Amino acid sequence: MLPIQIHLTLPPWLEEVADEKRRYHSDEERVALAIELSRRNIAQGTGGPFGAAVFDEQGRLIAAAANRVVPQSCSVAHAEILAYMAAQQRLSTHRLNEQGGRYTLATSSQPCCQCFGATVWAGIDEL
Repeated sequence: MLPIQIHLTLPPWLEEVADEKRRYHSDEERVALAIELSRRNIAQGTGGPFGAAVFDEQGRLIAAAANRVVPQSCSVAHAEILAYMAAQQRLSTHRLNEQGGRYTLATSSQPCCQCFGATVWAGIDEL
């Protein structure tokens, strides 16, 4: 039988690192979060060394993620892709900037070609 549902998960420690009540105003604060997500992912053994987070124009954290390729047996479970998926689910839109807001992705590494392409389609204004 072919699967009719796809299920991906984020690491259980994510909320310990990503503070949705905090405002991340500078690029340095945003990238520091992405790097900490990456570091924690390795330390906890929950995936590869990559982290990413999506922010709105006020510095509010919309979504955060870490690489889950190996634990999820999914070649597209990159931190950036999972952060986009979580942000899209949270905001109930496939294109984040569709309603006029501006969104930024902070990542612990330069995005691969897959993630860079998804950045455009997801409605990210700044990388």
